[in-house]
Amino acid sequence: MDAFSGYNQIMMHPADQDKTSFITGQGLYCYTVMPFGLKNAGATYQCLVNKLFKPLIGKSMEVYINDMITKSQMTHQHPEDLCQTFQVIRENQMRLNPAKCAIGVAAGKFLGFMVHERGIEANPKKIKAIIELESPNTLQQAQGLTGRIAALNRVILRSTDKYLPFFKIIKQGKNMKWDQESEQAFQAMKEYLASPPLLVKPIPGEELQLYLAVSETATSGALVKECSDGIQRPIYYVSRALSKLEKNYTILEKLAFALVTVARKLQHYFQAHTVAVITDQPLRQFLQRPDVSSQLVLWALELTQYDIRYKARTTIKAQAQADFVAEFSMISYPDTPIVPNMDPESPEWPVDGNIGKNTVVHAAEARLKNRFSNF
Repeated sequence: MDAFSGYNQIMMHPADQDKTSFITGQGLYCYTVMPFGLKNAGATYQCLVNKLFKPLIGKSMEVYINDMITKSQMTHQHPEDLCQTFQVIRENQMRLNPAKCAIGVAAGKFLGFMVHERGIEANPKKIKAIIELESPNTLQQAQGLTGRIAALNRVILRSTDKYLPFFKIIKQGKNMKWDQESEQAFQAMKEYLASPPLLVKPIPGEELQLYLAVSETATSGALVKECSDGIQRPIYYVSRALSKLEKNYTILEKLAFALVTVARKLQHYFQAHTVAVITDQPLRQFLQRPDVSSQLVLWALELTQYDIRYKARTTIKAQAQADFVAEFSMISYPDTPIVPNMDPESPEWPVDGNIGKNTVVHAAEARLKNRFSNF
């Protein structure tokens, strides 16, 4: 459902109406309702709908600014849920736009994605717009391309690595030249979006799997679940470009940073589920080392709030994840051990919640005190 000129349904306070004055050929006018274009208009409207639909949000409704959706788990329950929604709308004299409302549908567009009973898909219109684009010739066209692709990051596997050539082109400024590398990346992106993945919904309480990947320029994560047919299907893809300083991290530091990045982005999943990190690297032992940097101490402490387990990588039951976990495709392993001087008898820091968190806190406090004892 969509409100009809939603912002204009909020009255301006009389004392603030003069602040919206504008001049026309017929004289000086001001708004008596909240106009479009105000910096805080979106936040004001969001506060309004949150207050109006507070009893229903999270149960039978989801509201984001001007997009409202009434959901029901059972078909026979939907009319009752709609009645509750319409009652709130009627009591507060809100007006809907019939042309943008759909009632009793099994699928629909919400927040730029197609939502249906099978899961979440990218908006076909957005994908079609990218596939039909010609190769950019100007800086503005290249920026428009990256903007369109960025809107689909959630469904694009290792998105940062895929459109890195586009950012290199943009950095050239107005004198940009579309080269062969960018053209190959552009065509590969079109081919990928021709059959985008379906993102599934996790069942409350079930264990989720997380695959991590790092390269010289980016970190990525794929949160998946194992369905009843034994196939792992994606829930969310996360990707982040590395800064100049972060590019100097070791492989394990990048993996730890990737885990923290995904946990921050998908905090709502990490708080509600046990997450199994699937990796063939000694990430858990690395985070538990007593001689790590203060940054790793903070990362380890941050991860203690979640139920995270670490499992060795075995057979991948989906081609998408099989492509994803070519983890170090751009990095060659050194001959020296990845975790040097790892003493099996050295004190370990628990980060998976199996041991009391006070142990970690006390160890971290002791390390920080030693670090700053000279000040």
